[in-house]
Amino acid sequence: MGSEMNRRDLVKRSAALGLVAVPAAGLLSACASSGGSDSNSSTKPTKGAASKDNPFGVNDSAALDIVIFDGGYGHDYATALGKLYESKHAGSKASVLPTQDITGKLQPRFNGGNPPDVIDDSGAQQIKLDVLQKNGQLSDLTPLLDAPYIDDPSKKIRDVLQPGTIETGTLDGKMYSLSYIYTVWGLWYSGKLFKEKGWTAPKTWTDFMSLSAEIKKAGIAPFAHQGKYPYYINVAIMDLIAKNGGVDLQKRIDAFDPTAWDDPAVLKGITAIYEIVDKGYLLPGTNGLTHIESQTKWNQYKAAFIPCGSWLENEQLKATPSDFDMKFMPMPSLDGDKLPPDAIRAGAGEPFIVPAKAKNQAGGLEFLRMMLTKEGSGKFAAAANSLTVLKDGVGSDVQLRPGTASTVTALTAAGTNTFNYNYPNTNSQFDTDLQNLSAELMAKRLKPAEWVAKAKQLAAKAKSS
Repeated sequence: MGSEMNRRDLVKRSAALGLVAVPAAGLLSACASSGGSDSNSSTKPTKGAASKDNPFGVNDSAALDIVIFDGGYGHDYATALGKLYESKHAGSKASVLPTQDITGKLQPRFNGGNPPDVIDDSGAQQIKLDVLQKNGQLSDLTPLLDAPYIDDPSKKIRDVLQPGTIETGTLDGKMYSLSYIYTVWGLWYSGKLFKEKGWTAPKTWTDFMSLSAEIKKAGIAPFAHQGKYPYYINVAIMDLIAKNGGVDLQKRIDAFDPTAWDDPAVLKGITAIYEIVDKGYLLPGTNGLTHIESQTKWNQYKAAFIPCGSWLENEQLKATPSDFDMKFMPMPSLDGDKLPPDAIRAGAGEPFIVPAKAKNQAGGLEFLRMMLTKEGSGKFAAAANSLTVLKDGVGSDVQLRPGTASTVTALTAAGTNTFNYNYPNTNSQFDTDLQNLSAELMAKRLKPAEWVAKAKQLAAKAKSS
């Protein structure tokens, strides 16, 4: 989510975010502190001459080493963007390594002082950004923000980013990651199934629960979630809380204010989700399923609704029937919501980083700058069926699939009524602990009031850390 979010995150996405142990801080700090400026410079290629068109001083003959999390967005877009980079820098070679094992592949390279030049640091085995930043292993991306926008050099990169992009990638006052994908989070359903059954997507929680009773009578589970990865059920929980309590409450949660969890909206949101469990509206066995397993059962019409970010359509391409007609909808409104029914969680996710010890650091920064062009953004949208954080980054010539098109419709309807959480980026341990609480809730080993009390304790711990 990412963020996503965060994806896958967001997402965090943050996909199944935060469930695998991060690299030991000692190992990472060993990399961060080893060697001096002389040893660093000896591993880097001679830089080219900086100019208005080449603000980072890219050496055209230097290779570019790119590692991409091969998840919901695939990696075809990175290959296309790598070719675009090569076309602009004659003599260069951009290699793309797709993997789902980010930690396994890259921890040894960080420890050895030879990380890649660009990393899409996402997925279940993401190396946590706050850990990398605290150990001095990330490049400050402020120079990227201040670089000219390629399509219109009168503007800077910071001028063409969707709201919240810079904040999502900021740790301790500086931007260290570019969350490239503009993600929306909410519920998903099959347009075909709803049309055949005569069902209407609900806008209120009361209507959602009434429809769920009807869906269950039809022999279909009303709700599935990606049980082994409680990041996803927290999409539903935290969206309900934010819509009911408003943006101020969301910001207090992000700030780890323990008193935020005393707000009535918190108990109201968690109680609504528990009601799904208590009434037997969950797909049988869903608590033990992976994200792909549950999403595939949803594609097979065994469940009507599933929570996810907007990477879902691309992630499920092979499992989705051609006439499924995937649709996105905001989380239904609880009574007394401070945000309108069309309000949705939306924001930047899928963090891209340039390691501090990247051999071709200049090329890494330039690759990110090229990603933020109409051409680069269009290549991503066409290959990954998702939007980027470049404002108006998808032209009319790019054909979107039904699910992605429905997210554009939802964003238009939401207007300025969007919100996003940043706590998965700023304190990954809190995010993981909160996910684990939700897993217990969905298994009926915790009641709503117990969840709230424990969440408050986690916030107090995070605040003091």
